[in-house]
Amino acid sequence: MGTTAVDGDVGSVRRANGRALAAASVTVVLWASSFIAIRSCAADFGPGALALGRLVVASVVLSALLLARRGGFPAREAWPGILASGVLWFGAYMVALNWGERHVDAGTASLVVNVGPILMALLGGWLLKEGFPPKLMAGMAVSFAGAVVVGLSMSGGGTSSLVGVLLCLFAALAYAVGVVLQKPTLKHATPMQVTTFGALAGAVACLPFAGQLVSQVSRAPVSATLQMVYLGVFPTALAFTTWAYAVSRTTVGKMGATTYAVPVLVVFLSWLFLGEIPGWLTLLGGLLCLSGVAVSRMRGKAQPRVPEDARGGGADARAEGPAESAQRTAG
Repeated sequence: MGTTAVDGDVGSVRRANGRALAAASVTVVLWASSFIAIRSCAADFGPGALALGRLVVASVVLSALLLARRGGFPAREAWPGILASGVLWFGAYMVALNWGERHVDAGTASLVVNVGPILMALLGGWLLKEGFPPKLMAGMAVSFAGAVVVGLSMSGGGTSSLVGVLLCLFAALAYAVGVVLQKPTLKHATPMQVTTFGALAGAVACLPFAGQLVSQVSRAPVSATLQMVYLGVFPTALAFTTWAYAVSRTTVGKMGATTYAVPVLVVFLSWLFLGEIPGWLTLLGGLLCLSGVAVSRMRGKAQPRVPEDARGGGADARAEGPAESAQRTAG
């Protein structure tokens, strides 16, 4: 018995979903590592200088890759989304987050910034017509509860600055809006084009910090400068490209839910590289985050296919769905 068109379509969809999940996993791991790198060089670089240095490195790497692959320029329709998401997400988000973390503890920062995926899912469901699937919403709720637990466990009981909280909230909003703007842009440009020119737009927006960057690079130890280069090459150039690839093949809401695995990996990497042993409350919050991600990505039950000889003509034939029609045609 030959393979039907429907079987081929299902196989293609599964392979595409697998590639998107693999790309999202790369993004999550590299973004988690960025928190460790930022912490390591934050004493040597200001928020704006660190964001600019990171984006300059990323822009150079991405531009070289785009030229080597003859990626060309995006279509005219893609430029508004590229510029807007680049300024908001690559530029404003990075500066605001770096700045906010100087005023609040890590737990409070992670808690406030984790509002971003929720805003992303809500904006995607409303503006992009992705809807509000119950499993996605339930998974987001569980993951956010886990993020709250992780944030409280890491707060150390300190007091939070209102300015720091507002900066982190602005970072979350810029992150969510930037992603929602990026999604329709990917219909007119490749993931590498969107990432490359988005990074360039963010770097241009951060140029007011150029003098500060030059001054601080001259004084910073080599290790801190290498950390900044790492941030530009891996958590920015590579991770933002794999993110764009993944989000072009799934919904904004699902991608936002996937990022709730980041706090779990940050805790693990802090334990591994910085010797910061997590408490039981932190581990419980991490388990909730991962459980919510798993729920959000669960697939619904496949609908049973109607056998060929059970179909009638007339109205029944007209009411059949595209999958059944493709199978009948292939048979």
